[in-house]
Amino acid sequence: MEKRFVMTAFGNDRPGIVAGVTQVIYENGCNLEDSTMTRLSDEFAVILLFSGSGEDLEERLLRDCRRLEIEKGISAFLRPIEDEKIEEKGKFSVHSVHVEGLDQAGIVYKVSQHFANKGVNIVNLHSARIISPESGTAIYTMEIQVEVPEDISLDNLDEGLAKIGDELNLEITVE
Repeated sequence: MEKRFVMTAFGNDRPGIVAGVTQVIYENGCNLEDSTMTRLSDEFAVILLFSGSGEDLEERLLRDCRRLEIEKGISAFLRPIEDEKIEEKGKFSVHSVHVEGLDQAGIVYKVSQHFANKGVNIVNLHSARIISPESGTAIYTMEIQVEVPEDISLDNLDEGLAKIGDELNLEITVE
């Protein structure tokens, strides 16, 4: 019986991290289904969704995760996941949200909490702190993909985001 897993892994950024982590999946006869990988400061982070079958697969994968830590300095964590349940989510529209402003504590929290309060699902979020070449000021940006239920008006969503924008001096746009 095929089982599915999510693995997260990270280590000091250097060549070979992706190869080391995916070697574990390959050597255990598993199939990589989806992934997200990125460098964050001096760390490289990996999130993988994969499936495989076989006697004691989870035990072998856990052993190999420990081996990655010992031999390659890559911290890896494994979580089995349930078979996908097809749930009726209801109808929704997909939108992109762009947030930009001076870097400060609370930006991600306040925007994501507003979405949670409205029942809006965040599908993907990428944020970065960049230094303005002209002024040397730290600017924080976020690109968010959201699923907005059809019973939530974009005007209502925009109104709440505008309040957050005013409070934190952010430019927030929804497309």
